[in-house]
Amino acid sequence: MTVPGRRSSTFIQLLRSGFTDPQTAARLLENDALASVRTDPVLLDALGATADPDLALLGLVRLAEAQTPEERPLLLDTLVAAKPLRDRLLGVLGASEALGDHLARHPRDWQALVTYEAADLHPGLADFERGLADAHDPVGLRVAYRRCLLSIAARDVCGTIDVAETAAELADLATATLRAALRIASAAAPEDAARCRLAVIAMGKCGGNELNYVSDVDVIFVADAGPTTGAGGANAAADEGKALQAATRLASHLMRICSETTVEGTIWPVDANLRPEGRNGPLVRTLSSHLAYYQRWAKTWEFQALLKARAVAGDPELGAEYIDAISPLVWQAAERENFVADVQKMRRRVVDNIPAAHVDRELKLGPGGLRDVEFAVQLLQLVHGRHDATLHSGTTLDALHALAAGGYVGRADAAQLHDAYRFLRAMEHRIQLYRLRRTHLVPEDEADLRRLGRSLGLRTEPVAELNKAWRRHASVVRRLHEKLFYRPLLDAVAQLTPGETRLSPLAAGQRLEALGYADPAAALRHLEALASGVTRKAAIQRTLLPVLLGWFADSADPDAGLLGFRKVSDALGKTPWYLRLLRDEGAAAENLARVLSAGRLAPDLLMRAPEAVALLGDPEGLLPRTREALEQEVMAAVGRADSAEAAVTAVRGVRRRELFRTAAADIVGSYGTEESPAEEDHGALVDRVGGAVSDLTAATIAGALRAAVQDQWGDTLPTRFAVIGVGRFGGHELGYGSDADVLFVHEPREGVDEQEAAKAAQTVIAEMRRLLQLPTADPPLLIDADLRPEGRSGPLVRTLPSYAAYYRRWSLTWESQALLRAEPVAGDADLGARFIDLIDPLRYPMEGLGEDAVREIRRLKARMESERLPRGADPTLHTKLGRGGLSDVEWTVQLIQMRHAWSEPGLRTTRTRQALAAAHAAGLIPTEEAQILDEAWVLATRVRNAVMLVRGRAGDTFPSEARELSAVGRYLGYAEGTVGEMLDDYRRITRRARAVVDEFFYGA
Repeated sequence: MTVPGRRSSTFIQLLRSGFTDPQTAARLLENDALASVRTDPVLLDALGATADPDLALLGLVRLAEAQTPEERPLLLDTLVAAKPLRDRLLGVLGASEALGDHLARHPRDWQALVTYEAADLHPGLADFERGLADAHDPVGLRVAYRRCLLSIAARDVCGTIDVAETAAELADLATATLRAALRIASAAAPEDAARCRLAVIAMGKCGGNELNYVSDVDVIFVADAGPTTGAGGANAAADEGKALQAATRLASHLMRICSETTVEGTIWPVDANLRPEGRNGPLVRTLSSHLAYYQRWAKTWEFQALLKARAVAGDPELGAEYIDAISPLVWQAAERENFVADVQKMRRRVVDNIPAAHVDRELKLGPGGLRDVEFAVQLLQLVHGRHDATLHSGTTLDALHALAAGGYVGRADAAQLHDAYRFLRAMEHRIQLYRLRRTHLVPEDEADLRRLGRSLGLRTEPVAELNKAWRRHASVVRRLHEKLFYRPLLDAVAQLTPGETRLSPLAAGQRLEALGYADPAAALRHLEALASGVTRKAAIQRTLLPVLLGWFADSADPDAGLLGFRKVSDALGKTPWYLRLLRDEGAAAENLARVLSAGRLAPDLLMRAPEAVALLGDPEGLLPRTREALEQEVMAAVGRADSAEAAVTAVRGVRRRELFRTAAADIVGSYGTEESPAEEDHGALVDRVGGAVSDLTAATIAGALRAAVQDQWGDTLPTRFAVIGVGRFGGHELGYGSDADVLFVHEPREGVDEQEAAKAAQTVIAEMRRLLQLPTADPPLLIDADLRPEGRSGPLVRTLPSYAAYYRRWSLTWESQALLRAEPVAGDADLGARFIDLIDPLRYPMEGLGEDAVREIRRLKARMESERLPRGADPTLHTKLGRGGLSDVEWTVQLIQMRHAWSEPGLRTTRTRQALAAAHAAGLIPTEEAQILDEAWVLATRVRNAVMLVRGRAGDTFPSEARELSAVGRYLGYAEGTVGEMLDDYRRITRRARAVVDEFFYGA
């Protein structure tokens, strides 16, 4: 019986040795199976050195108990006397619960470790084949496989082999296993084996000689007729068909042998879904069939997968023929027409495949994970391997070394990435080894993290050290696109450290072409101009450009982004704050990259006043300014000016800057950045743009009015004067390219002759128009008064009594409808308010519209649809006059307003979306129908804004040029290569809106 004092001493010793459950450990040590060694300090120290001493002790007890009385002394004596073997056995027991279970079922298998006891003796493919040679059925193969796996794991956890050697040995073991499985399948069906030649091509990590402990083994099967088939002629096709059937049966049997679960578990799933047509294609094809598919139908990602293809089992000559045939296709993939778009799709697929709950724990697919490294290395191989055969390796670390040796990746960068990849792979190996389950998730349980950290040699604070190391390495990988893609481009044009390998101009051009730059030669010239030299400016540019190039490459027009950046840098490069802003304010550089590569409008505005780039680094810089603040600045500028021209030049400068602010905020909100994702509430984005541009237009007109009056009359115009915004202007819905639709009203001051007053008002209008359209570097503002009474043939400005007389005697229903969005925007506020009082009874008629008026509105709308749509325009894609477009929605809402606003105050608004919401709140339109109309209106408005941003000129339909269309799609949130989906979505949304219009406007 153990005395209490001795037990307490044992507990302390166990705790110091790393046991977390000393009570259970003490009880296990009392097991009779360990009687001869339980007090040996060597054993306790060896257990304490394992990843999980508690698990190792439990596994040792189970293994000792499973020995026969005659066998047990050999095991226990070896534990005490043979240190290398002891460390390997206990090491694997402390790291793998699954291999502990295997040893408990097969207690003699621990002796397999003796074979490779010498630290310098590593098994190869031939050794594994000998280890599996006696397996003649699936169960026997599983047992033999685990026995071989035990030898790899034991040397891995003891550090005898590193992570790359472990992965290579696992791939060799998989190769030997596939050969053994094919041997068993062939023995079960000798006629099939004689009828065909079958080659097994390893793909993925197995093909790349870098397999995990537990991973799907990706394969492709290729077959040919065997020696027992006919010799061609009329029976050739039949013979080939029979050979394929035989090969399919053999391949299927091989897959079952490896994949099926028995009492001994599963070896690993054999996955043939990388074959042509995936799971929908035939399991086995002839070589000619493979080539026909790859030459006609294969996508870029399939060639990327084939980069790791390696013949591993079956007929060696056929396997070699397959590799020789597909290799040229792999190294021509970067020349494919859609290479860039395909690459971008593959990058998105990596992100899209991450379940939201796992993103922070994903070693493989997560940000900074293994897939990021492998993908980037493979992409660089595809780009540069066309002309450099040294890059033709299927092993990630070997390929990375070759890329660094060839100058395609900086040596320091490659070394960092090499270390990060090895650490992440080691984590992955140890996570999978524990239970031999296919997983890439970092565990959450404290005990699991402790075991994982200790298995990687982190012993002081295993969990804290593990998390710190993991995050550090993941951070390195997250920068891999900068490290692997962009920095060598600068090395091609900048001064390099003596002796450092340089990316050749040809390779740099290939890199830029692969990233989507349409004119690599021009791009290289821009890089040279920006980054060459030894000045501080060039040094900062070399720091900034790698990241900027990546953001440009993510846009629809990388060339425009880079050119724009060069122009801004040329204009501001000597300004002390410019490069410091981009270097030190993370958001500023990304915002600038997005703005410069999103289209023509924002860069054009910025080039006229490059100092506006400062807005992009201010957290408040992209927020719209209030109308009051804008008018205050505009009026102050006018007051300081010496002439009307100078005043309005200053006003237009404010307008240009604020248009840039609004456009930049719109682009950043729509595209998103790393720090701020794209805005989901598109309606709010549209409202913000419409409100900001409308307020800016109102302030600009107010400034022009003050300048015109001040230049000729001083402080006071002989007549009170007000500007009334109508249409989109009055509705706070202006777009970037919208004219300002207005009405003018005046009222002679006391004692002023009416003719003199009218002449003064007309003079002011003419001067305002002239000033706002003077040819300058700033965009003009066109004032359109065609919605006035009598249109273009009527007087440009009227008094209130004149308006009242016209509306009382001559006004048509459509003119009352046009007044629905009338709102004072500048000039005499009291006069503007009295104008609104005058028109309210017209636009909100008491008791609503009569049926005759409703029919008149419907007839006019139908006439517009048939006559005003431009010739050749697609009515399903025209945002203004097309089916379910702006006109459809607005006329429907306005008809509801004119019929019901007299009794529903909420409808008395100039804003379309507010009126629609009020109609829904009043029960005048159901929820679903209101949402359909709102969605269509918001989408059509966003398309118009996008067209203006992209092309720099207004348009009511989607661009026809491919790059411009792609840029519109990116603004709307569609990924590269999905413009067809964008157009389909637009047609679907507006088609639904038109159905609502037919019901609520036409009464259909």
